[in-house]
Amino acid sequence: MSKFGNYVKESYEELVHKVSWPTFKELQNSAVVVAVAAVILSLVIFVMDWVCGINPGGYKGILGFIYALIG
Repeated sequence: MSKFGNYVKESYEELVHKVSWPTFKELQNSAVVVAVAAVILSLVIFVMDWVCGINPGGYKGILGFIYALIG
């Protein structure tokens, strides 16, 4: 049991004294970057889905519309 207690004590010491925690401003900047990246990725996936028409509801997308006009 003393090994576990030693582990907890050393972990606490490392987290409190050795880890460099980001500032609140750095956390805000990181959160904004993640949110913007998520929105961009969502838009890219939406546009790909819209263009390719991968939708079980019968919608064939822009390419399906063009193929229907051609053929």
